[in-house]
Amino acid sequence: MKTNLLTSLLILVCSFTTISCSNDSEDLVDDSNAQLVTDYTYSADETHLVDLINNYRVSHGKNALSIINHISYKSQEHNLYMIEKNVVNHDYFEERSNNIIQVLGAIKVGENLAYNFSKPETVLNAWLLSSGHKANLDGDYTHVGISITIDPVTGKKYYTNMFMKK
Repeated sequence: MKTNLLTSLLILVCSFTTISCSNDSEDLVDDSNAQLVTDYTYSADETHLVDLINNYRVSHGKNALSIINHISYKSQEHNLYMIEKNVVNHDYFEERSNNIIQVLGAIKVGENLAYNFSKPETVLNAWLLSSGHKANLDGDYTHVGISITIDPVTGKKYYTNMFMKK
């Protein structure tokens, strides 16, 4: 009974707190300030989540994704925006996507978000239970970026995971 209740609660939480979106658009926005970011310091949880994503992909016959610091930086920018606005959403996804297209030569970009999960394993499990998030995890991508940012006021974690095909 407890297991069924916890599973149902996890599915409900996933439905309301995580969102998925992808954009296959190749339209570029004039972003004269678009510069490649090469420096990004990964936390243990961030590298662990990328490992979990790649282990999942490889176990399902997909290629492992190479991590790119620029994508992780754009993911972190979005986490900081969500913390500042106290929201979880895909605001400005087109701008992030277009930046990655322009700076890195991407032909396809996708994004998964999550909020308030304590461990990388629980985030991946939640994404796998959501058809949109799972589609991104299974998608035809070559690269990935990740950011897990802790709200300094609430202590809650914000996750932005971006995918790119080059």
